[in-house]
Amino acid sequence: MTRLSPVPYDEWDPDVLRPLTGGPTVPPSNALGLLLNHPRLAKSFLAFSTQLAYRSTLPAKTRELTVLRTAWRHRCRYEWAHHVLTARQAGVSEEELEQVRRGTGTLVNRAVDELTATSALSEETYAELAKELDERQLMDFVFTVGTYALLAMVYNAFGVEPDPGMDDGGMSR
Repeated sequence: MTRLSPVPYDEWDPDVLRPLTGGPTVPPSNALGLLLNHPRLAKSFLAFSTQLAYRSTLPAKTRELTVLRTAWRHRCRYEWAHHVLTARQAGVSEEELEQVRRGTGTLVNRAVDELTATSALSEETYAELAKELDERQLMDFVFTVGTYALLAMVYNAFGVEPDPGMDDGGMSR
């Protein structure tokens, strides 16, 4: 159940969306419609989150597995449904999606779980990540977990539903 009505698509302010779009329009989205209830916040947040979503130094597959595990941990149907599609485009397999759902002990799952549970990484997990990721990628990894945890809180608190045509990709299991 949506608690805040999204701003209707025909009322979207392209200037607020400029950090995300660079100018062209984007398709309707329940998440953007919600954010546009607070244009100044939306514009600032979109400038920040666009860095993580489109300019991250993380490999696309790693980024999407990170987002999905964060979404799963926070039981965020909107985030999960949206990013299952993006993850598949980045080459994430059905088996890897199932590993995210089950919390299989992959490095990404363990690191997301630690950050979610303690807001920190153990020395062991950090050392393993540092073998795979450079300093900027490590920063992008932690910022990705934190940002998508924040978005999960927003979407869950305001009852943002998956967009039309999306399902929750197995979140309701």
